[in-house]
Amino acid sequence: MAADTTDLDELREQARRWLDDDPDPASRDELRAVLDGLPGSGPELADRFAGPLTFGTAGLRGPLRAGPNGMNLAVVTQAAAGLVAWLAAEGGEGPLVIGYDARHGSRAFAERTAQVATGAGRPALLLPRPLPTPVLAYAVRHLDAVAGVMVTASHNPPQDNGYKVYLGARLGGELGAGAQIVPPADAGIEAAIRAVGPLARVPLGPAGEVLGDDLVAAYVRRAAEVIDPTGPRDLKVAYTPLHGVGAAVLTAAFAQAGFAVPGVVPDQAEPDPAFPTVNFPNPEEPGAVDKLVALAGTTGADIAIANDPDADRCAVVVPDEATARGWRMLRGDEVGALLADHLMRRGVTGLYATTIVSSSLLRAMCAARGLPYDETLTGFKWIVRAGGGAEPLVFGYEEALGYCVAPEHVRDKDGITAALTVAELAAGLKAEGRTLADRLDELAAEFGVHHTDQLSVRVEDLRVIAEMMARVRAATPRTLLGHPVGEVSDLLPGADVMILRTDAARVVIRPSGTEPKLKAYLEVVEAVTDGDVPAARRRAQAAVTALRAEIATALGHQA
Repeated sequence: MAADTTDLDELREQARRWLDDDPDPASRDELRAVLDGLPGSGPELADRFAGPLTFGTAGLRGPLRAGPNGMNLAVVTQAAAGLVAWLAAEGGEGPLVIGYDARHGSRAFAERTAQVATGAGRPALLLPRPLPTPVLAYAVRHLDAVAGVMVTASHNPPQDNGYKVYLGARLGGELGAGAQIVPPADAGIEAAIRAVGPLARVPLGPAGEVLGDDLVAAYVRRAAEVIDPTGPRDLKVAYTPLHGVGAAVLTAAFAQAGFAVPGVVPDQAEPDPAFPTVNFPNPEEPGAVDKLVALAGTTGADIAIANDPDADRCAVVVPDEATARGWRMLRGDEVGALLADHLMRRGVTGLYATTIVSSSLLRAMCAARGLPYDETLTGFKWIVRAGGGAEPLVFGYEEALGYCVAPEHVRDKDGITAALTVAELAAGLKAEGRTLADRLDELAAEFGVHHTDQLSVRVEDLRVIAEMMARVRAATPRTLLGHPVGEVSDLLPGADVMILRTDAARVVIRPSGTEPKLKAYLEVVEAVTDGDVPAARRRAQAAVTALRAEIATALGHQA
């Protein structure tokens, strides 16, 4: 008990020091309430002070709460001060451009970042309102900024927020201009953040220059130019931004490109940080697109499209009479293959890239069509740097609904231009009396059915993920689907990833970089015989179902 009392006393002292430095009266009151609840609130206090948020796959991301292990004004002030100090130490000249979504705290965090920048003598440019992440990524290049910050938690739950950092050409080089940070920049910024002294000594200036709508108009014009101006435009689209910030920009881009403005799910059209109609604001989550499917059905839409809340991801839903609802969401790998195939048919040459967890279909397509291909670790910060610049990147995607169809426009995933390109493809096929599903069948007949799926294990305690990864390393399956595992790749220490391959299947296991999840990515390739694509799909589906059960057992998880 004495040790517990000592730990509690230390936590209480840490909290008092935090209160002395916290610039936000609301979060100070919040933390005092936790202190008043001691000793019963000890576990909560310990979690808030378990350690500082650190830069991960997408910068900072965490729950909105007081303390170093949360997103709050103190953490953002420290992060901004560290970033600005690092930029100065690296000799990076030029303005910092800052964007934000409509989540709780986003605008305040963006404005504080601008104040820290101007307080250090650096110009700060704020986007004019809550806008999609790809608009910020575009702005970094368009405005020749030294760096960019986007305040967003993307598709995380409502109680979260986050802080993503992009570099301009001066510090990021040509490949990284307008792209998310990668090592060693992330470690350098992290070290600079930890070196920030008391927050009361961080000078604050004015909240920067608020940019005009001409920047958004420039993004919309450039987005519309991604597709062929002479192609068919007869297409009816249903759309949802999932209570996020995508609707105004996407509908403007569709109009600019000559498409009819999509019908928008009415009670999901406006930004709402509570995300009241969905359990998780992620199109991949069960039930997230139910209202979109209902709208598509009642309006006679040809296809349905969903963005995630910051509109950097794009989900596509198509009619499918074989399903109970009559509609089916395409997997990210299916949309990735469709977009890549469409660009190839348009004669777009250059490097096509995806990640180690995505389908192997893109590799097969590039090999058959004589196009360069590369595979990276997960995350668009790696995809946009694929190939090291030996070949110009023309398309990149990841299975988690992220697509980059115009890297010269936005060097990140972009749900707006992806939606436009999907619409271009769907309209062209409709003019021929065909659908996206028909094109997928063509690809299957040519390259085999590449059926992918995912086993996702959400946890409350991150230690469970470490235990599952340790388990699969200690007792790696020797067979999958009755076939011997011929190759095992363990990417430690560079990445916490395990890859298992047989002649019939591939499994990639890794912790999520943005959510408390362990993910196992499953793929089975089934040849099409006698032109019977449906039969090959059924065999592949059965195989993936069996594979999921085998991997769940290997992880010690009850699927």
